[in-house]
Order: sequence, then C-alpha cells, then structure tokens
Amino acid sequence: MDFISRAPAKAAETSKVAGTNPDSSPPRYAAIKQSICDAVRDGHLKPGDRVPSESELVKQFDVSRMTANRALRELQAAGVLVRRAGSGSFIAEPRPIGQMIEIRNIAEEVRERGHEYRARVVLNQEIRANTETAPLLEVVVGTKLFHSVIVHHEAEFPIQLEERFVLASVAPEYGTRDFTQMTPNEYLSRTAPLERVEHRVSATMPDERTHSLLGLSDGEPVLRMTRRTWSRGRLVSHAWLTHPGTRFELSAAFSIDD
Repeated sequence: MDFISRAPAKAAETSKVAGTNPDSSPPRYAAIKQSICDAVRDGHLKPGDRVPSESELVKQFDVSRMTANRALRELQAAGVLVRRAGSGSFIAEPRPIGQMIEIRNIAEEVRERGHEYRARVVLNQEIRANTETAPLLEVVVGTKLFHSVIVHHEAEFPIQLEERFVLASVAPEYGTRDFTQMTPNEYLSRTAPLERVEHRVSATMPDERTHSLLGLSDGEPVLRMTRRTWSRGRLVSHAWLTHPGTRFELSAAFSIDD
C-alpha cells in the first residue's frame, strides 16, 4: 500500500558532495517521518495499521537502509510507532491511562476507549504453595492455590501481562474458568467481593519472558503494579500487572475532605 507521498531522488542525501545547498530540502529521514505523520493526520493510517518496512521505505523513497531505520526509530521514540520483532512497525494506539486506585475490569477499560479487547491465556493451573509462593498469600506451604498468566490485548497490542496467585479455598472454580471470556478481575469480584486493596507500582526492566509476551522493543522498560486483594478478612489474590512503559501510564484522582 503506497499511501506515503514519494520523496525526491536520493541526491538530497548527498547534497554536500554534489555542491548543492544542504538546507534546500529536509534530511531524507525527516521527510519519511513527515510523510508517515501526514498519513496519520489525514486518516490514511490508523492505529494498528502496519507501515512500510525498512526495505520498502528504501525502495519507495530511494534512500539508504540507515536513513529508513533512523526514521522508524525516531517515530518509535516519539510514540508514533510500535515496532514488534518479526512483525514490523505499526501505528501506535493513543497511550491508554489505567486507574491506579479504582479496581476496574481491563476489558471494560479497553472497550470504553472504543477498541477491541482480547485475552491470551498462557497458564491457569492448580499448584501447591511452596516456600516462594506461600508468603505471597500468607499461607502455609502445601496450601492449594491457582496460578494464572494472561496477556491482555487492546486492538492488536499487548497492553498488560497479568500473573496472579489465588487462594483456592475462596475461589474454588478459578482453575476451570475460561478467561478469554471473563477476566480474573470479573470472576473474583463476583466470587470474593473486594474488601481491601494494596497497590505498589515500580518501573523496571523486563525479564526475557515479559519482553516476549508483551512484544517489547529492546531496552523498553515496564510499569509493574503489585496488587493484593482481601475478601471476608482473607488475603485471596496476589497479582503482578505489567505494562509496556512507553505505551501506558497510570493515574489516580481523589478528593480531600475539609
């Protein structure tokens, strides 16, 4: 799809060598960036649309691969593009804002922004608490738990990696739920009504698994929220909710009583 306006010939890249005025036209990488931004502004490119690859840009604009790569890298740094290894570069969604204090169903948040939601269940199994997992829910070793790992998507983009440990005695059907149809948040809200919440948020670099599941760029940090919830006086869930640092932000609002 040749939606980007074609640029002048490659001679602009070597204008100094040819003896022309280097200020007579913008650098070639800047022209590529401007063309993509114009296509987004005019509606020819929408969030989630794929943009030409480096090779395609080289042919379309008659530039070097280094020039095409610089244009894509700078658009990514500016938040215009999301580059996914093995898939290509895509127009980024407007950065979603998650509610840090209010406990909301992520599927509802995504749909309220007018986007399609889907979930990929990586893991949902019954386990027995060991010396590492027992402290997470303040139980003794050997206690029956459920362990789930789910990737939540907004349109085509992975927006949250959820890893959760749940006390089985409070939510006995957790391990059999189809979490492509109902989120863990929704199920737990019905089964174990929320009584108390604890949040901690940190910025960190992802491990290899997180990097892969969220389709992160090299060197991209993540925002990681640790969420613990209580119901009927029991600590029932310990979750890590991890978001791409360049594609997500958290907000909170509250009133101060006089």
